Amino acid sequence: MIEYIYDLKNELLSIIVSHKFSKPGIHFFTDNSLSQQLALMQHPKGKIIDPHIHNPVAREVHYTQEVLLIRKGRLRVDFYDESRQYLQSRVLETGDIILLIKGGHGFEALEELEMFEVKQGP
Repeated sequence: MIEYIYDLKNELLSIIVSHKFSKPGIHFFTDNSLSQQLALMQHPKGKIIDPHIHNPVAREVHYTQEVLLIRKGRLRVDFYDESRQYLQSRVLETGDIILLIKGGHGFEALEELEMFEVKQGP
């Protein structure tokens, strides 16, 4: 239900979380080395999350990372290494989420598709 995609040099390219994944509490799929963090938060009714702020933190971003959330449809994701050599593909379905960390990628909408994209700037 969680898949980590690596290139031929064993560098992490992507994390895919199936819509079927479920775990109570807070579960981070990323470690602190990445500039983009991905977590699932599942709390019972009535859970209070105390008000808080995020302090300014200077960060150095080496790669633009993006998150895609498949709202509707199916999407094929093709993974490439840094030299644009094709590696492998995966199909995402409604409710799946992917963090694209490094390397290259291409897409084909296999059905009518709606998805959200979140990334660090334009």
